[in-house]
Parts: sequence; C-alpha cells; structure tokens
Amino acid sequence: MKIALLVAYFAVLVAIGFWCRRKAASVDGFVLGGRSVGPWLTAFAYGTSYFSAVVFVGYAGQFGWRYGVSATWAGIGNALIGSLLAWAVLGRRTRIMTQHLDSATMPDFFAKRFGSPSLKLAASAIIFVFLIPYTASLYNGLSRLFSMAFPGFSYSACIIVMAVLTAVYVIAGGYLATAINDFIQGIVMLFGIAATILAVLASKGGLQAAMDGLARVTGPEIVAGAGPSPGIFTSFLGPDPLNLLFVVVLTSLGTWGLPQMVQKFYAITNEGAIKKGTLISTLFAFAIAGGCYFLGGFGRLFSAEIGVGPNGNPAQGFDSVIPEMLRAAISTDGLLMALVVVLVLSASMSTLSSLVITSSSTLTIDFIRGTVVKDMKPKSQVLCIRVLLVVFIAISAALALVQYNSTSPIAFIAQMMGVSWGAMAGSFLAPFLYALYSRRVTTASCWACFVFAVCLTTANVFGWKPELWPGTAMNPIHSGAIAMLAGLVIVPVVSLFTPKPRKDLVDGAFACYDKTTLVRQSTALGAETIR
Repeated sequence: MKIALLVAYFAVLVAIGFWCRRKAASVDGFVLGGRSVGPWLTAFAYGTSYFSAVVFVGYAGQFGWRYGVSATWAGIGNALIGSLLAWAVLGRRTRIMTQHLDSATMPDFFAKRFGSPSLKLAASAIIFVFLIPYTASLYNGLSRLFSMAFPGFSYSACIIVMAVLTAVYVIAGGYLATAINDFIQGIVMLFGIAATILAVLASKGGLQAAMDGLARVTGPEIVAGAGPSPGIFTSFLGPDPLNLLFVVVLTSLGTWGLPQMVQKFYAITNEGAIKKGTLISTLFAFAIAGGCYFLGGFGRLFSAEIGVGPNGNPAQGFDSVIPEMLRAAISTDGLLMALVVVLVLSASMSTLSSLVITSSSTLTIDFIRGTVVKDMKPKSQVLCIRVLLVVFIAISAALALVQYNSTSPIAFIAQMMGVSWGAMAGSFLAPFLYALYSRRVTTASCWACFVFAVCLTTANVFGWKPELWPGTAMNPIHSGAIAMLAGLVIVPVVSLFTPKPRKDLVDGAFACYDKTTLVRQSTALGAETIR
C-alpha cells in the first residue's frame, strides 16, 4: 500500500512537470511562472515552502519536547507574523516594485534599487552558501520517517530518490510546475497532519486523557530549569517562555527576509489574488504549523518508546521524537502510515523545489550573467539555471550524507535551519523591507546588515557562544533571531549617518507607486462625494 501510494504520487509530480514545460521556456516563465500565478497556487506555494520536514520532524519534536503544548505558540506566530503580516506588509509592494524594476530575484532587486552591482554579488553569495545547510536538513528529516516506515531502507537511497524526482519536475516545468505540485502537496499535508494528530491522541485515550497525562509528567523527564512542578508542560507559556520567544521570532519573522519566500510575491497575478492569498496562506499556516507544534507537545507521553537520557533529553536525539511517536501510535503497515510518509515527502519536496529554483536562478541571473558571461542570451540563462539546479541538489545531498554521520553541535535539524534562516533573513529582512517603503535607505546600511548577520551566525556556529542570561548560551536559534531584530535597527541608524542615495534611483524606483490604475467602483469608491 505504501509503495503503491508513493508510485502514484511520484507519477503525478513528474507528469505535471512535463505538462508545464512550455511555460518554462523563458527566464521569466521558468523563474516566476510569467507573473501570472493565482491566489490558491501562490498561497499553497508559500505555505509548503514554509513548512517542511524541518518543522514536522525537527522543530515539532525538539520544541514540543522542551516546551510541551506551549510550543503551539510557534505555530500561531508562524500564522500571524510569518503569513498574515508578511502578506499584508510585503505582498503588494513587492509585486509592484519588483515588476517595475524588472527584477526576478532578491539580489537583482538590491542591485537595481540601490544601483550597486557589488551588493547583488554579495547577496547571491549569501543565498547560495546558506541555502545549502537548510536543504540538507530536509533530507535528514525525511530519512527518519522513511527508515521507520520502510525498515532496512537505506538513507542514501532515500536521498537519491527525493533529489532525482525533485530535479526532474523542476527542471521540466520550472516555477509553475512547482506551484501546481505545491498545491497538491499542500492538500496532502492538511489531511495528513489532521489524521496524524487524531491518531496520536487516540492512542493515549483522547485529548483530555493526553493532557492529563502530560500534566503529570515529573522526575527525570523534566528539562533542566523547568523544575519539578506537575502541569508545567500543559501550562500557557510552558517551562521556558523566553527561549520559546526566540523560536517564535526566528520561525515567524524569518519569512520576511528569505528569498525563496519573498519571491512568491513576485509571481502573483493581481491585487485580488494578493487579498485571497493572504487569507488562504494564514489559514494554511494555522493548520500545518499549529498542528505540528501541538502534536510535538505530547512527545513526553511516549518517553518509554523514545528513551530518555540522563540529561532529560531524548536518548536518540530530538529528531527521533516524532518518528518514535508515530511508530508507537500508528501501524507501520497501514494506510495512515502511508499517508504520513507522503505528508513528510510532500513537505520536503515542496520546500526543496523552492530552494533549488531560488539558488540556481540567483547564481545565473545575479552572478554569472553580466559577470562571468557578459552577454548571456535568455535561452542560455534558462539552460544555465537548469544545470545549476542539478549542481545545487547534488551538493546539498552530499552535505546531507555527511551531516547524517556528524557529531558537530549543529547535528540536529532545528539548529541547521537556525543557521540558514538567521544568516539570510538577518541579512535581507531589514534592507528589503525598508527599501520598499523608505526613500532614505542607503547602500552602506545594506552592507552593514549583511556583514552583521553573516558574522554573528557564522561565529556562533564555529564556537562563539556567549551567555545571554544565566544558564543559557547563545545557539543558532538565538543568533538568528538577534540578527533579524538587530537589522531593523541597523538599517535606519546607518542610513542616518551615511550619504543619501542617488535621487534618480530613488525617484525611479518609487515612481511605480504613483501610477494611475483604473479599477471597478466595487473595489474603490473614487474621489466623488458620497451623499
């Protein structure tokens, strides 16, 4: 049953890829789907790129174990800040200005908005370097579920299958194929997470019994600093609200500066699609992110199956929490387990496809074109993007294999995502946001933000772990959240003390907002007096 469902799923993905190949002949068509993607496809593409095996296996397992059901706050933050506010604040202005500047990638936007080719090169380098660890974490999360559902199935084979299939449909159909497949994958994720939560709770006697059991957790299962108080894992803010706040900031605000997320706004078709997409994306985030973190909050009820080490953490690492919960609650040979496997596969492949398009198009359009190859024709650009897709997938797959056997301090999924999101969103969030709204932002402020975010997150990875407050050293989650928040201060402050940007560049960029657009009266009343 599991194999049959997987084969059918793979066949649909590949068929859609080849069906969309005619739309992927040009650079604009391959990277942005011709800027004509509707609200449902865009919203689901945004949501499925947002939530992957990193959330379902890594974050839900780790933070559910640490914070109990209060980890659900992360899902709520993802919906309200990472989806609703992101669409409301960035969606419309991003679509208007990027089309006006004729930019298809975030580095290209920086170059044209600030008149700085060097800024474009730096942004493209940051994207390529820091997308790789995030991509590797997708493979890692998927492997945990596959090894549980298919005993004896090798991790290497899992990586190869996922990489090859993703490469086939993305290379064939580009962004449009990715968006359509994301829609299908999103529907699978919605049904899968609902069924999984119901099955896990039913295995513990239902919601009330599960909450009661979680409230009684005491003894060695209590994490350091949480105290022996029964009920701490069912409390409103959980055992460690300050660290939980950093998780909410990283996973929610991060989408505002991630190129693979913001690029979804480039491709949306019109104003009405933005409004519908905002609602759809928010509801999707509530269901998927809220459901994942809520599910992970009950991990300690399965301590006997997971195993608890002397420090109170899972004996086999945080990434084992969700797989062991499912193993204990769901038959590995049943239809539900097949659905769970497809769920995690859908979440991982949708995010992987988004990441590889972003990375390969960025390298081609922002680095190779005009720098390595001075006069690069459109057909050559599309070919180069497709070749780099293969290269990027191969590199990330190789890193995933190395990471699987690693004993480094970022060996589990959540920390890998923290490094990637912290460096990229910390670098780009503030410069991109202010560039859409303010005429005063300077090139120097962008450079300051880039340097600060990359240096902070990289230093933390290589051992700089200062104590933030008693008993808590900085980790990639902290450094990523700090980089994002600091950027919101760095950009306006540096802009005040550096030379003003060129007036012609600023006026040219903001002219897009002054254009007159005719709309139906049902949309806007107009200037006439209402009596």
